[in-house]
Amino acid sequence: MKASLQAKMGQSMTLTPQLLQSIRLLQVSSLQLEQELQLVLERNPLLEQESDEEEAALAGEGDSAALEAAAWDELPEPMFLSGGSYTGDMDEDATTRIAAGESSDPRQRLLQQLQLRCNAHDMAMAAWWLDCCDDRGYLEGEPTELARQGAAQLRDALPEVDAESLMAVRQRLLLDGDWPGMAAADPRECLLAQLRALPASDTRTLALRMVGEQLDALARHDLAAIAERLGASAADLSAAVSLVLSLQPHPVEQPPEPEPAFIVPDVIAWRAGGGWQVRLNTRSAPRLRLCAHAEQASGHAGMRGLLDEARWLLRSLGIRNETLLKTARALVTRQQAFLEQGEEAIAPLTLKEVAEEIGVHESTVSRITTGKYIQTPRGTLELKRLFAVRLEGAEVSGAAIKAMVRRLIEDEPAHAPLADEVIAAMLARQGIRVARRTVAKYREQLSIAPARMRRREQAPAPMARLG
Repeated sequence: MKASLQAKMGQSMTLTPQLLQSIRLLQVSSLQLEQELQLVLERNPLLEQESDEEEAALAGEGDSAALEAAAWDELPEPMFLSGGSYTGDMDEDATTRIAAGESSDPRQRLLQQLQLRCNAHDMAMAAWWLDCCDDRGYLEGEPTELARQGAAQLRDALPEVDAESLMAVRQRLLLDGDWPGMAAADPRECLLAQLRALPASDTRTLALRMVGEQLDALARHDLAAIAERLGASAADLSAAVSLVLSLQPHPVEQPPEPEPAFIVPDVIAWRAGGGWQVRLNTRSAPRLRLCAHAEQASGHAGMRGLLDEARWLLRSLGIRNETLLKTARALVTRQQAFLEQGEEAIAPLTLKEVAEEIGVHESTVSRITTGKYIQTPRGTLELKRLFAVRLEGAEVSGAAIKAMVRRLIEDEPAHAPLADEVIAAMLARQGIRVARRTVAKYREQLSIAPARMRRREQAPAPMARLG
């Protein structure tokens, strides 16, 4: 091989430590920013904290902050994490090139697994069964009746489908994938499917008998009766009970409840003078400025670096505050109906629409709204809460439809609860066309039981007294 030299021309942008700091300040929450600024005050003697009477000094930096934002506004999201360089189109957001992670929807993940070993015919039937499951993985009806309904509904797309073939596919779902017991009719069937997925052993055999024959006694913790009926020793029964207790009570594992956390709003919005006012919550982080003798330190070689660091930090804070305020004002303007009328009035809104309105890149809006909160008369909300996805085929957002579903269920007669199909039909009469599965999904997200479990007997009318 022959070595050779080639000249090549190109453009690149190297992220300096100062630029990395500016980008990072956009993303930190108010509590994180307060902790970081306290550390900076202790480390840099050329910075000092402003008093409450000098609050107006920060407001005059808005115009210069807007000009400084152009230096890094279009940077791709992932590059600042490594401190590397970026070449290519400055208008391109590199986050769009990141491969999406595995879906959090267990239905989609299970269907992806089944694609490797099922044909299109079986996949269609599996998708139908999964559509009949709630978020825990249980069927929303009796299996035989659902199989009969499925055979009738799928006959146009799959002429050869019948109830027997649908039941065979359900059996595969029960024993296949990462969620044994998917599409189970009840907890007994779910536990039996999980046990059959475990390696064979004497303990598993006893656990299968116990769940299949003595589940009611197990629920009552009547171990003596179980041991007598199954003819098992106390030690063997204890091992089988421990095995059953290690199983999931439902096929799909639910995410853990988030720990309570204290929230400090970054922005405050209130209605005054016939309109909405928005301002930053300056009490959430200390306000900094250069100390009186900072300019004198420029002539000292050892202090010049600290002075440059202090100036850049103040510019970065100005950019952060200006971008946060502009974004919050745009969100409040777009979602006035939501703030005044409630959930059903929330309008569809995307990051791109807000970015175009305030003149920044979409990734910048994503950074500045992450982990930030706004205090409103409707409560303290995350800024991300003011974005809403437009439901396909409708002019309203999914969050608004969820609120409508909750209102319809709250107003339903106690003795005649509304089924998901009825709710979908009522929304259709209002010009909002959604599928039954969509209504069921929103109902489950609201932790509302199906119609058959919400039914309450109507109290008899009092009899008139005879005079």
